[in-house]
Amino acid sequence: MSAPRFHTFGCRLNAYETEAMKKLAARAGVENAVIINTCAVTAEAVRKARSEIRRARRENPEARIIVTGCAAQTDPETFAAMEEVDVVLGNAEKMRAETWARLTPDLIGKTEPVQVDDIMSVTETAGHLIDGFGTRARAHVQIQNGCDHRCTFCIIPYGRGNSRSVPAGVVVEQIRRLVARGYREVVLTGVDLTSWGADLPGAPRLGDLVARILRLVPELPRLRLSSIDSIEVDAALMRALAEEERLMPHLHLSLQAGDDLILKRMKRRHSRADAIAFCEEARRLRPDIVFGADIIAGFPTETEAMFGNTLALVEECGLTWLHVFPFSPRPGTPAARMPQVPGAAIRERAARLRAAGEAAAARYLAAQQGREARVLMEAPRLGRSEQFAEVVFGEDRPVGEIVTARIRGVDGNRLVV
Repeated sequence: MSAPRFHTFGCRLNAYETEAMKKLAARAGVENAVIINTCAVTAEAVRKARSEIRRARRENPEARIIVTGCAAQTDPETFAAMEEVDVVLGNAEKMRAETWARLTPDLIGKTEPVQVDDIMSVTETAGHLIDGFGTRARAHVQIQNGCDHRCTFCIIPYGRGNSRSVPAGVVVEQIRRLVARGYREVVLTGVDLTSWGADLPGAPRLGDLVARILRLVPELPRLRLSSIDSIEVDAALMRALAEEERLMPHLHLSLQAGDDLILKRMKRRHSRADAIAFCEEARRLRPDIVFGADIIAGFPTETEAMFGNTLALVEECGLTWLHVFPFSPRPGTPAARMPQVPGAAIRERAARLRAAGEAAAARYLAAQQGREARVLMEAPRLGRSEQFAEVVFGEDRPVGEIVTARIRGVDGNRLVV
């Protein structure tokens, strides 16, 4: 028998949960299994998961194939119908110790092949917190799961359930443990990070949690946020951005589009002007801030003029790190029933957006030459600046050390010291 092998698709949260599943499987004594943690955000992500399942069976004919994640949650029947699959687990089930106890070698053949309950009935998200995931220098901490919004293109709420928050005290204690173990940076992560606290007593906001972490864990050098929804950012978070040097000057924004009609059809809660105003205000409060953004190309009904508004947003918001997604209709979402943009046009627009993003990143990197950067070493010769740029060193440095170095050049999409 061999230890289980894991394959993860999709977001940081999925990767985080894979680390938790590894511990649950090890404690339960699961052996000779391949666990595939799927993503449902695009049709391509689902296709890749199915391809990986078939490959896993070819390479591991005697192993049990266990499929979980968002695609398994939203469409368990499809995966259960694959002859290669032995067990399908929902997103809630995969985080429970009792689930893995039923998947040990002596019991796996007797367990239910499909274990997927109603994700909307799940009300907690703290049970599977783990101490450390990421590099040896940076750890990701899940503070929230699920989403209460219903953007017309998004299947994720049906894979993750409604928004639920990890209590602040639990988050602070986990971060204390991580810092005690040597981690120098913590990244707060979740499905809809800025909704954190709405379901907790007193309805605290994300800014309150950030301030509490920085106050109660003074030995934490760097705190970073993953993707946020700018329209939900509260005053306390903006104040922390302005006043707390330990809160990193890097925000990844869920913008999705830059045309007001498309944003309305997406059922987003912000306008084009809102996005620009937020970036201007954040830059006023923190002049060295850098923005990343998620943007969709070719949303249904998008004309060339509408796309032009989105393309212009890269410069008007001063975006640096782009994640571009060609629109992919997800069955069961309203956008899948809207008039679709031809595939060739979607691909062409995505390419133009990516080119704009690459040009913006190149301009930013070129402007850093001659400047000093504070770099967290993630490998002996590779680190990240406060603005999340990769920095290459010519000699080894201790992993976990925060180094102040002068940037002397650019090599591709990395800074060089």
